[in-house]
Amino acid sequence: MSEAVVTLGCRLNLAESEAIRAMVAEAPQRTVVVNSCAVTAEAVRQSRRAVRRLRAANPDARLLVTGCAATIAPEDFTAMPEVDGVVANAAKLDPAAWQARAKPLPSPETRRTRAFVPVQTGCDHACTFCIIPAGRGRSVSQPVAAVLRAVEGHLAAGAREVVLTGVDVTGWGADLPDAPKLGDLVAAILRAFPALPRLRLSSLDGVEIDGLLFELITGEARVMPHVHLSLQAGHDLTLKRMKRRHTRAEAVALSERLRAKRADIAIGADLIAGFPTEDEAMHAANVAIVADCEIVHGHVFPYSPRPGTPAARMPQVPPPLVRERAAQVRAAVATTRARWLEGLIGATREVLAERDGTGHSPEFAPYRLPEGTAPGEIVMLTPTRIREGLLE
Repeated sequence: MSEAVVTLGCRLNLAESEAIRAMVAEAPQRTVVVNSCAVTAEAVRQSRRAVRRLRAANPDARLLVTGCAATIAPEDFTAMPEVDGVVANAAKLDPAAWQARAKPLPSPETRRTRAFVPVQTGCDHACTFCIIPAGRGRSVSQPVAAVLRAVEGHLAAGAREVVLTGVDVTGWGADLPDAPKLGDLVAAILRAFPALPRLRLSSLDGVEIDGLLFELITGEARVMPHVHLSLQAGHDLTLKRMKRRHTRAEAVALSERLRAKRADIAIGADLIAGFPTEDEAMHAANVAIVADCEIVHGHVFPYSPRPGTPAARMPQVPPPLVRERAAQVRAAVATTRARWLEGLIGATREVLAERDGTGHSPEFAPYRLPEGTAPGEIVMLTPTRIREGLLE
């Protein structure tokens, strides 16, 4: 029997897929689901390929598609002969959409040692390259009490690490009474669950990191020293054309401030290569910011135009050049990452064991676990080498 839910895209999709998997298990007819992504044209193509693969593996099941790609262009998926129906993002957590009686807890088979907790969805910003607001709508925050209930449920199910996710996580709270900040939510979680070993944050917009959040990231041991920044570009003119709200200097200064307050912090970033109008100087700045910010976790996206976005109407960089530049940015990340991993050889770290024989340190460095390590166990490891990208 194949996987019931295939997930593409972000950690928010991963978190929602856990709930969907539990709901479709209660459906009267065997149901399989593709939780699609629309962040790039390639992500949409991968979503369509996933539909075809899932149908081939499940010829007699009901096949439904949800997620951003299916919400933005449902007709593209309903036209596929493999698809029986589309569930929009707004309905994807409604049990009725999956013919389930109620929203059940994830089964023991789907529970993870690392739990993803959605704290908001949607986005109020208007980056010129981004189609996701069309699929997710405006920012909607989960109240503190709802987040605490979700965290409590995951801890009761055995999770040792909680990851706060969303489309614009640092935008959490703007739509709630008194407009609390993300730092307030993180502080509330830490107060409510003193036994929670590890709290991690997904991608953050640097300009929205409030003072309390900064202090918790840099001074609270249970908040993991791993900050993934939504940088997108390393040149000011590109950032302006993207309608980002930070400058290159501000991004570099933030990474320096983070490392100055917490020496072991690991910086990650999203970067887009080949954005429209990008010339050689802009591309060189994109490559250089990897070293300037010491980015060791890089998500590098070759730009692809999304119909309906302002960037799609700008002068485009030829696709072969986009791919070449993306490869160069990835190579820059690989260099800083290799140097960082080498620096962890001989250092003892607490590693959270996962189900596939690997684990991650607080900085999200990947480790190969000793034989017999139980999933969910936090073990002290001192690596002596790097093999196949893993410390061991």
